Amino acid sequence: MGKYFGTDGFRGEANVTLNVEHAYKVGRFLGWYYGQNHKARVVIGKDTRRSSYMFEYSLVAGLTASGAEAYLLHVTTTPSVSYVVRTEDFDCGIMISASHNPFHDNGIKVLNGQGYKLEAEVEEKIEAYLDGETEEIPFATGADIGRTVDFVAGRNRYIGHLISLATRSFKNYKIGLDCANGSSSAIAKSVFDALGAKTYVINNEPDGTNINTKCGSTHIEYLQEFVREKGLDLAFAYDGDADRCIAVDENGDVVDGDKILYICGKYLKENGRLDNNTIVTTIMSNLGLYKACDKAGISYEKTAVGDKYVYENMMKNGHCLGGEQSGHIIFSKHAVTGDGILTSLMIMEVITEKKMSLGKLASEVRIYPQLLKNVRVADKKTARENPAVTAAVEAVGKALGDDGRILVRESGTEPVIRVMVEAADDALCEKYVDQVINVMKEQGLVIA
Repeated sequence: MGKYFGTDGFRGEANVTLNVEHAYKVGRFLGWYYGQNHKARVVIGKDTRRSSYMFEYSLVAGLTASGAEAYLLHVTTTPSVSYVVRTEDFDCGIMISASHNPFHDNGIKVLNGQGYKLEAEVEEKIEAYLDGETEEIPFATGADIGRTVDFVAGRNRYIGHLISLATRSFKNYKIGLDCANGSSSAIAKSVFDALGAKTYVINNEPDGTNINTKCGSTHIEYLQEFVREKGLDLAFAYDGDADRCIAVDENGDVVDGDKILYICGKYLKENGRLDNNTIVTTIMSNLGLYKACDKAGISYEKTAVGDKYVYENMMKNGHCLGGEQSGHIIFSKHAVTGDGILTSLMIMEVITEKKMSLGKLASEVRIYPQLLKNVRVADKKTARENPAVTAAVEAVGKALGDDGRILVRESGTEPVIRVMVEAADDALCEKYVDQVINVMKEQGLVIA
């Protein structure tokens, strides 16, 4: 990770750690970098945060001042920007979003010409420019100054692409959608309506400050209650920029990314479409997923946390399915990044083709109790490498043995250490997570 760019772009509190000057300079650099041999074309999408408009205009000012053409998708999802970049011949794409973070945060995600997250070496060049370590970029003048183009048609083509992927009608299915008052509010319902579903939608009235607030994939309990109340067949929850999907079955039970990987992986295997008979997971995936995969004869690989690393593994080794417990699922036949709405459609393919309920499909995976707590710290590296903390982690690992595990890692997007324990029961998880966090507190590493 760089000084500004983490595992998922340049993210921070709007106008505090990420401000309009940063956005303007990112636009200036990208417009110049991609426009050295031709007039650069850059497509921009944004989520529903109040600050997204501010950053959009700042980026556009920087891009056009460097001579680039800026195409605006307006409120849309991160996966749609990725799709448009790689199908419409853009030099790069920008998504303004802080994903699942609260509304006061925002972020700038830059995608390369293949619709994938920007190369580290280009991020390093942007950071050097932000810090004034490189020569000033010349302004475009005269007819070379860039322009802004309304490109809502690109978003509409993405919607058409999603609809075309469905193998069967969703008629007679009662499907719930939680749009997290975010990007999917502009897309998801129209897709499911077009496919014949009886669609029930909540949290699709964004006001700029309610994105991810007690809704969406990070607050799944509200959708669980909605499913039970309305008697739905199943439901899907997205995060702020809709690159995640968490499902809820007909009983109101959660079907997370691990279970989605198993359900789709087994289905693809049965149909001879699971390349290399392998799924790609991260180190955060539950032991229950691996035990279920072993039983089904499915191989798996593990990467660092982040769909960026999942996709890199998939491309390097030719795998077609991978993802995270949090709901970032990548189907490489259709996308190069996590896509929440696409994931919903792939789950519906399994359900409609096998004529089985989501609850029945998910029942083959027994999830081990797992507890994750986030600890806000002054310095992530110092906290993680503190000798007393390291000793505490080793002690917990030894106590758990083969019946569980502990994982302590730095967040890629926040000043947070994540402490996760998987064990035979909830009480043990709580005991060992708190044991490590208490050591962090004793060492003066935790901030309020």
